[in-house]
Amino acid sequence: MSLFEDLKGLGVDVDGGLKRINGNEKLYTKLLGTFTKSITTYHVKADFDGTDYNDVIEKTHALKGVSGNLSITPLYEAYTKIVDLLRAGKPEEARPVLEQILPVQEEIVACIEKYSENS
Repeated sequence: MSLFEDLKGLGVDVDGGLKRINGNEKLYTKLLGTFTKSITTYHVKADFDGTDYNDVIEKTHALKGVSGNLSITPLYEAYTKIVDLLRAGKPEEARPVLEQILPVQEEIVACIEKYSENS
């Protein structure tokens, strides 16, 4: 197996991501490494609370953007939904979406990191 094959198995649209950058596999791989850093920087926990969700919205919006640019479809779709729900004032509906996507996110990050360690 390869990084790209494993990512496809996790629902990542690798072909779409590569198409965005004119098929440059080396650049895509580098951007995936940057993505894992973004996950750390903008980490959102499902137990967010309070009445001001601006910080959570900013973080989820950033993750939506980076995952969308790389065609990491499962994360992009989930973070899009989370941002929309939070902006609509529905944090109680956003939490379960985040809870469901975090394990998928961990799998994708672990996959990327596994291959970056081997390179």
